[in-house]
Amino acid sequence: MKRLLFTATLLALATPAFADGDPAKGEKVFRKCQACHAVGEGATNKVGPELNGIVGRAAGALEDFKYSSAMEEAAAGGLVWTPEHIAEFLEKPRDFVKGTKMTFAGLRKEEERADVVAYLATFE
Repeated sequence: MKRLLFTATLLALATPAFADGDPAKGEKVFRKCQACHAVGEGATNKVGPELNGIVGRAAGALEDFKYSSAMEEAAAGGLVWTPEHIAEFLEKPRDFVKGTKMTFAGLRKEEERADVVAYLATFE
């Protein structure tokens, strides 16, 4: 319950573009991510980490996933996955975390990024 309240607070503080994201549309856009990431009940790590509870979580925090050294450095620098940081990362992952193993080119449309952030925020 506390995590849900925390997530709701984060979304309320987010910029309007992220607060206005549509989780249903985000679920459709997230299909582009499913080859490497899982979310929801029973989600497990794949090539990328499972994303339950990603909103508000410190970067590199899953103990059972081997992150790239670039992501470990970002985590050591205090990166927290706020809605804004998730959206920035999704725009161009390799620009946001130089040296990341993530090969996805990114989501160019701001609306799609906002929708994915809204979708991810529905999972604790």
